[in-house]
Amino acid sequence: MTVLLKVCGATSREDVALLGAAGADLIGLWHGVPGGPADLPAGRFAGLAEACRTLEVTAARPAPEPMMVTFLRDPAAILDAARAAGVRWLQLHGYQPPAVVAALKRGRPEVTVVKVLHVTGDACVERPLLASYERAGTDVFLFDATTAEGRVGSTGLSLEPDVVIDLAEATTRPFLLAGGISAGNRLRYEKVSAHPQFAGVDVDTAARDATGAFCADSVADIRRQWSAVPDVEEVV
Repeated sequence: MTVLLKVCGATSREDVALLGAAGADLIGLWHGVPGGPADLPAGRFAGLAEACRTLEVTAARPAPEPMMVTFLRDPAAILDAARAAGVRWLQLHGYQPPAVVAALKRGRPEVTVVKVLHVTGDACVERPLLASYERAGTDVFLFDATTAEGRVGSTGLSLEPDVVIDLAEATTRPFLLAGGISAGNRLRYEKVSAHPQFAGVDVDTAARDATGAFCADSVADIRRQWSAVPDVEEVV
């Protein structure tokens, strides 16, 4: 199967070009993330989404897909922004209820809705709502670590593999794994990557150098280490 590599937080056309050339399949573009260091106003968000789609590509690797990463809770606002930017992947990174997912799928059935599940230690706050999220139309879950204080996104914390497996077994959808993912901890997640619902990884900090800039070598190394996954079936 193809393991998806999502790299989050691009803020310039140079970022998009570097990430696409280094092997990213999905590029996370923040919009509607108040106070977020990579949050993009509507015009820049649309411009970078277009930059993803128009990258020069090869037959072996298509252009990366732009993904809207948002804390917004208003389905109309999310759909308006996504439609204006031509974005087909929507990541709900926050505590939007299942009703938001349902409204998004009613408004644009063709979009891929990725709902983040927030995990602190071994507890997932959305766990009682998993079936509701699935019925609402969630296409992919993204498992991410939160701090004990409740901070979400780019925490650098990693999830225990057994916690990931347990959460995956409670769902029927493909999942992306986030939270401290790097080239160096690929073997730690051997059992996770062999799970039939495993779809790929989401990285931010590990894709950057010491200055905080994206690093092509780091992205390519993550791509290389996470590409070969044995004994799994196609899930997306």
